[in-house]
Amino acid sequence: VQLQASGGGLVQAGGSLRLSCAASGILFSLTTMAWYRQAPGKQRELVATISRSGTTNVTDSVKERFTISRDNVKKTVYLQMNSLEPEDTAVYYCNLYYSPASWGKGTLVTVSS
Repeated sequence: VQLQASGGGLVQAGGSLRLSCAASGILFSLTTMAWYRQAPGKQRELVATISRSGTTNVTDSVKERFTISRDNVKKTVYLQMNSLEPEDTAVYYCNLYYSPASWGKGTLVTVSS
């Protein structure tokens, strides 16, 4: 399994970013995918999940601002992040939700105030 997250960067508060995660080595269309994040000095937390049928769940703290989606043809899962806040600064990772693979490098999102 290979998971390549991208799309992070430095953005001002209130800005937007779209993260992408390309997957290989799995039956992507049958796999529930998830985005996680780990802020400096904190534990990794689940941000959002999307089932193979497209049902989504987003953690309450970002529910109004973040959207998860997927493209089964491209084997890619996305995280659209709007109205970013400094508290969203973290390394963002994607992974399989039910049987996590090795954690990749993730993609760093830095939100400046």
